Amino acid sequence: MGLFDSIKKQVNDIAREVGGPELGNQVNKMTAGGEKAVKNMINSAKNKSESIVFDRIPTNLEEFKALPQAALSTPFDTAALTVVALSFYPKDREMCFAMLQEISGPRQISPAEKQFINDRFMDKDYVPRSFFNGATPQNDYTPSTPYTIVVSENPYSYADEGYAKLFLKSGGADSERAVQLRKAKDGKWYLWEQFLLSDIRKPESTNPWA
Repeated sequence: MGLFDSIKKQVNDIAREVGGPELGNQVNKMTAGGEKAVKNMINSAKNKSESIVFDRIPTNLEEFKALPQAALSTPFDTAALTVVALSFYPKDREMCFAMLQEISGPRQISPAEKQFINDRFMDKDYVPRSFFNGATPQNDYTPSTPYTIVVSENPYSYADEGYAKLFLKSGGADSERAVQLRKAKDGKWYLWEQFLLSDIRKPESTNPWA
């Protein structure tokens, strides 16, 4: 019998002894709700979020490799670097792909994946910027500084051994977007798959009625 079950049984037994079955039933409902609340609190504490901070956005591949997060020691760092790499696409598409390859490790980025990214960027270069703190439709997705990306886990983030599925909040979407990472033999967490480029709300500057 677990700790919660033991405490609940003692409380319920006392209630039944003092007030009879009716009081016992009422207390049972109350303790069941309290147990659920405590368990939810514990699960919430286990599911952490990390704020990954970049003093500046790199301007080339060498600067990207030199970032502290480029050690890929945690899946949170790799997820945030995915956003940084994708943010480079409007300036230099090939450099963006080189950055993505750098954090993908042994997995080669396929032509189909590159074409998918090309398609998603048509007429909307602002999606990656929306994952930085402070970037909203109202300010045309202009991030605040220092550049910060919040990456979160949930109870199912590590359901598959060797993989991590983490979540990022876009300033232009109601639901979080996912990035899946995979841990290699070298202990690093590499990009496995990203789901960051779905449509979000358009910047206010593109709204003819604003």
